[in-house]
Amino acid sequence: PGETQLEVDRRDIRRRIAHLRRQLVKVRAHRSRYRERRRRAEIPTIALVGYTNSGKSTLLNRIANSNVLVADKLFATLDPTTRKVDLPKGRQALFTDTVGFIQKLPTTLVAAFRATLEEIGEADLLLHVVDITHPNAVAQAKSVLATLEDIEVTDVPMVTALNKIDLLTNPQSIVYRVDEFERAVPISALTGDGIPTLLTIIEQELFNAMSPLIVHLPYKEGRLINLIHEQGMIENIQHGQNAVIIEGRVPDRLLNQFIEYIN
Repeated sequence: PGETQLEVDRRDIRRRIAHLRRQLVKVRAHRSRYRERRRRAEIPTIALVGYTNSGKSTLLNRIANSNVLVADKLFATLDPTTRKVDLPKGRQALFTDTVGFIQKLPTTLVAAFRATLEEIGEADLLLHVVDITHPNAVAQAKSVLATLEDIEVTDVPMVTALNKIDLLTNPQSIVYRVDEFERAVPISALTGDGIPTLLTIIEQELFNAMSPLIVHLPYKEGRLINLIHEQGMIENIQHGQNAVIIEGRVPDRLLNQFIEYIN
């Protein structure tokens, strides 16, 4: 006897699931290689997290002038998309879009999308994008934080972008919402309002997460001097006869390279 439509549908679903699993294996391998290249490049990474349809991809488009897929659907972003962004003081950072969260994300889905969630745990900072126009914005934000706990991401600094302020019927109401969220900045990814302030705060948070140091670097160590310029932040610099004295901050992962020159 011929197959019923239900049997045909089930077979089609199994085939699609198998295809997705194969794709996810490829994605994980690709992301692993990509993360290793990023570590060698020593550029800080900011992972965008947020409830589905909060506007993460639109925000990444705005700050990076790129053309990331924007889709109003769950898990539209499987393979995280990363863009290099120039911060206000000239330092560069990598911004990575990640999968949109939903309330009570099932454990099976967390496992299936581990390729994209791994990006979050290895980030230097999280940018939590919240659709502030949604009636359940606070609950959605709490759901995202709960999912971060589920994947054991609890010690990464976070900045919150209260997105879609251009859709608020009473724009002044945002003043009373900011305190409901951690390090919150009102923005519109669509119009660009608030983006300069957001990037300035992100840059400051990256600075706060760095370790302070004072180093006496011989001029022959041009590579290390450039490394502080590019990946750290300089607060004071004095040029001596044989060395440059730099007071500033660098990411913890770079400290070992300066040990013999730390004052």
